[in-house]
Amino acid sequence: MTPHLRTAALALAVLLTAAACAKAEAPQSAPAPTGTAGQQVVQSPAGTAGPTCTLEQFGGTKFDLKTATVGFSQSEKEANPFRIAETKSIRDEADRLGITDLKVTNAQSQFSKQITDVQQLIAQGVRLLVIAPLNSDGWEPVLQQAAAKKIPIITVDRKINAKACSDYLTFIGSDFYEQGKRAADRMIDAVGGKGKVAILLGAPGNNVTTERTNGFKDRVKEQAPGITISFEQTGEFAREKGQQVTEQLIQSNPDINGIYAENDEMALGAVTALKGAGKEPGDIKIVSVDGTRSAVQSIADGWLHAVIESNPRFGPLAFETAQKFLDGEPIPDKVIISDRDYDTANAKDSLGEAY
Repeated sequence: MTPHLRTAALALAVLLTAAACAKAEAPQSAPAPTGTAGQQVVQSPAGTAGPTCTLEQFGGTKFDLKTATVGFSQSEKEANPFRIAETKSIRDEADRLGITDLKVTNAQSQFSKQITDVQQLIAQGVRLLVIAPLNSDGWEPVLQQAAAKKIPIITVDRKINAKACSDYLTFIGSDFYEQGKRAADRMIDAVGGKGKVAILLGAPGNNVTTERTNGFKDRVKEQAPGITISFEQTGEFAREKGQQVTEQLIQSNPDINGIYAENDEMALGAVTALKGAGKEPGDIKIVSVDGTRSAVQSIADGWLHAVIESNPRFGPLAFETAQKFLDGEPIPDKVIISDRDYDTANAKDSLGEAY
């Protein structure tokens, strides 16, 4: 990333605008307003202004990010490339900004540990919390403690089911329902609009799984009534679990035509299972979501049909949003980024842009 080229992502008119920014690790495929770190920033819903929050409304006090204690709570084990890239982005941007006291925790995919992690960060005097939530519900103890100390919370990647500008400040992430719809479009194309399709569901209890599932199903129902979703089981966003579930799938549904994996790790586990069953590349069409380098390579190798990107590089947008909030500017309740697609037409040339 070119550190000297920055972007204005939030405007005084309470609209998300965008200016030109550096072409970062993940350039996007369609023209759109561009936010920091190469992420396209779009307004939600449908480009209209939504609720906003200011420092005065929130009731906090201004502080210097560089000298403040800042906490980042990672949710999952960093065996997942998405989580590795996400944490690295937070660390790298903190270093670039000169933030001297960044405390990072990892819940190791245990929600109870994440709650304890964040409570400990609060006890250690953090002034800002950036949280990648494991689950969307169950955050009440943390939110109450943070609210009592007027600690702004920015959630990235997944939402918390709570009230913006009160329980937390804002959410930064992708439109997961739209990702599901786009994955469905790729699956419809792959199987010719008919056949049996399986879904490897993500972990239960968070909005990513729910919205990626609903978007996919709604799109298939609308555009391809000839497709039957004949199998659904959680792979918990994990490669090993994705492999196990696919092994069961092959036994129970030998005539399956396509697999929609709600992240790349499960898709790659599915590929391992298909190889073990003697399948050839393309025998079963696989569409997934994330954009990891291994998944993009699997497209080039013929095992995956397409991947819908979910950009994990939230560091610049998270800290830029926090700084604007501290400067008294209105912050939207959500900053939705637009992600690219990978397919057979661009996988080889785009491999270096994946994470």
